Amino acid sequence: MHLYYNELENGIRLLKLNGILDLQGVDLIEAKVRGYTTGNGLRVFVDLSEVTFMASIGIRLLASTAKFLMVHNGKLGLINPISEVREVLEITGITEIIPIYPDLESAKAKFLAA
Repeated sequence: MHLYYNELENGIRLLKLNGILDLQGVDLIEAKVRGYTTGNGLRVFVDLSEVTFMASIGIRLLASTAKFLMVHNGKLGLINPISEVREVLEITGITEIIPIYPDLESAKAKFLAA
C-alpha cells in the first residue's frame, strides 16, 4: 500500500491510495493518514481509484478518519473507487457518512458549494 499526499487549492487535501487496504496496508499508512488529517476545518479527499481490495480494517480507518474530521469541523470524501471496492463500501453502509464522488472535480465542486 502506498499513500501519496497533495495539497490542492482552497486548502483541500488529497490522499491517493494505491494497493491493497488490508491489515498490512493499513499498518503501512495509518500514521500518515492521521498526520495528514489532523487539524480543524480540514477538507480531505481519499482517491481510491487504485485500491484493488479493501478489508474491514480499511473501512475502519476511513470511518474513524471521517468521524475525527467531523468532530473538528472537517469533511472527508471518497473518489472513484473501483466497482468491487465501491460495493464493499456500500454494503457496509459507510457511504451514509462518507460521500463517494466519481472524480476530483465533482468532489471539489460539492465541497466548495457546502
